[in-house]
Amino acid sequence: MELLYTAHVPSGDGPHPTVLLLHGWGASAHDLIGLAQILHRGEALVLCPQGPLAFQAGPGAVGYGWFPLVPGRPPDPEAVEGALAQLGRFLDAALERYAVDPAKLVMAGFSQGGFMAYQLALHDPERYAGLLALSSWLPTEAARAIPRHPGHADLPTLVIHGSSDPMIAIDRAYASRDALLELGVPTVFREYDMGHEIRPEALREVLTWLEEKVLSPLAI
Repeated sequence: MELLYTAHVPSGDGPHPTVLLLHGWGASAHDLIGLAQILHRGEALVLCPQGPLAFQAGPGAVGYGWFPLVPGRPPDPEAVEGALAQLGRFLDAALERYAVDPAKLVMAGFSQGGFMAYQLALHDPERYAGLLALSSWLPTEAARAIPRHPGHADLPTLVIHGSSDPMIAIDRAYASRDALLELGVPTVFREYDMGHEIRPEALREVLTWLEEKVLSPLAI
């Protein structure tokens, strides 16, 4: 597997419900793995790959990203495509290495990781049981480039955003929601009084949604 990653592997032979969880700009593979103990009661396989782009995030600190971010400029399409290709290969390798239940595979991401999650899931919706975007955005031009797919109607999606997010304005989340609905994606949108973060009340929403909309119904 060409990307560094952290993993939470539940007990038992599987196949396991699986969440691919993508970190945001400046974080690492360790940033979100702590959520694994509570996602699906710790019974889900959680994989947190690390973005391939390393940069100086502060004095003595190294951060990672999926593609370069330049304030005021849209993402470079070639850089995005390269990162998406790496994530695609990562997932293919993970499906060979781990006992993943292909009917319960969730694509999720925070901030820039959510941007990547949008791209992966919406271009190949039949591969995923659900899509989760936290404090993220789906650019209008990217949404317009996504071919309509009948699988969009069967991709339950949860979008959570902070009303006072200083990094990604709430208006961009509204636009993302509208783009999803335009594509025919069944979308739940939740706005919380928070910044660029995941507060406990937002996390509770994630846990409930995973069980009610994605993981538990498929077990029937």
